[in-house]
Amino acid sequence: MSGSAHATLGGTRRGGPWTVPGGTRRVRAHGALAAVAAAFTLAQLLLVRPGMGLGWDETVYVSQVSPHAPAAFFSAPRARGVPLLVAPVAAWSSSTPLLRSYLAVLSGLALFLALRAWRGLFPVRVLALAGALFASLWVTLFYGPQAMPNYWVAVGALAAVACFLRARADRSDRAALWGLAASGALMAWMRPTDAVWATLPLLVLALPRRHWRVLCVLLAGLVAGAAQWVIEAYAAYGGLARRLADGSAIQGGLGLHIAVVDQLRSLGGRALCRPCTGALPHPVVTLWWFVLPLLAVLGLVVAVRARRTPPTLVPLACGATVAFPYLFMIGYAAPRFLLPAYALLALPVAGALVHLVTVPGRVRRTVAVTLVTLGLAAHLAVQLAVLVNIVGRTTASHRAWSRTSAELHRLGVRPPCLLTGHDAVPVAFYAGCSSAATSGHNANSSAQAITRTAGRTPVATLVTAGSRPPAYAAHWPSVSFGGLRIHYAVPAGRR
Repeated sequence: MSGSAHATLGGTRRGGPWTVPGGTRRVRAHGALAAVAAAFTLAQLLLVRPGMGLGWDETVYVSQVSPHAPAAFFSAPRARGVPLLVAPVAAWSSSTPLLRSYLAVLSGLALFLALRAWRGLFPVRVLALAGALFASLWVTLFYGPQAMPNYWVAVGALAAVACFLRARADRSDRAALWGLAASGALMAWMRPTDAVWATLPLLVLALPRRHWRVLCVLLAGLVAGAAQWVIEAYAAYGGLARRLADGSAIQGGLGLHIAVVDQLRSLGGRALCRPCTGALPHPVVTLWWFVLPLLAVLGLVVAVRARRTPPTLVPLACGATVAFPYLFMIGYAAPRFLLPAYALLALPVAGALVHLVTVPGRVRRTVAVTLVTLGLAAHLAVQLAVLVNIVGRTTASHRAWSRTSAELHRLGVRPPCLLTGHDAVPVAFYAGCSSAATSGHNANSSAQAITRTAGRTPVATLVTAGSRPPAYAAHWPSVSFGGLRIHYAVPAGRR
């Protein structure tokens, strides 16, 4: 890379703190980043129980490639990236621990590659700290080994911004161009709309004519990743506009919705906050969320003063745009929605923290190191507490689905079979059944079709205690189990 490129990206002359590592330093850099990724993988395996069972959305994604159960209804907003990601394991094994372990290792490798793309744009200590900050969030640890798309959008965005900066500064850097295309494709493969929001600042910065090559590469990656989703829109959803409209409706109608407080409520360990009511978590749990943007801005100020603005400003801008729709355009919250923003903001935050602990003056530096160390220790303790709590609650709920599945089998509702009603989608996966709904986001059938199905295969409807069953199941025999009323119909030849 030329000297002018170093100036653009924030490098200094040989010996400066922002010098690109070489030789032994390069090996040490890889070692430090690999250590962070390995620790992240190990923490997932130890803290997120491999036997936790699959969640609602996970059963939808995994069922698309698993021989264990029929494919669940695939609603408009979903993309096929996760099913393809889990296919190497889920296509031949129904072992959840094996799938969790596979995803934990893969997510650790992805984090290493995304951080490695930034080598030379930030010093290794900043990159290692940024990786550790992102990887130690409870939401990152919780979703890293899950069959969900948000973590992969996050690491894709992290790598895309780095490759964009490198390719924009050195148009002969083919590795950066390939990395930009691949990371753009990964994001669009997982969540096409998130990919657009995450790369919006990059698309704007690449508009000048001298950067058109970078723009074309980025667009090619996004198009390659989103091609299947767009083709499927016309093949199965009535066109692209219709699929986008259906996706908006499922999300409550995109528009002006202030979801900032909803996101705060979700930080206490609520995987999905919809409707998002109730008290806010204790301030100790949410304090880091308020400190995060302040440190990110401080990191930008430090970068501007040191004349190394682009590597800090660009991820900050991309983090802001990818967070915008989830803070101001939907009427509910899930902490995983902001994973891409957390990954991108980790860089300026780490830069700010490194600056604080390296201030001139022995006394000032000692005070800063002490305060930062205590703050990070408290932060990690909070993240661990929330993680342990949500893993315990999630495991309990997934085991309840497994027990309901076993009760269905006892009643004679065995594959091939059909489930409807409360939590039908995940329970159907556990039982090896199909699922159906006549209304709501997953509507894919009718009462008449379900009645016809009950004449030839076992069908069950799950109803919460105190609720009335649908008309087609009102005359079926029923039993009470686990807070549910199970109405079932098993043809005589299938008992």
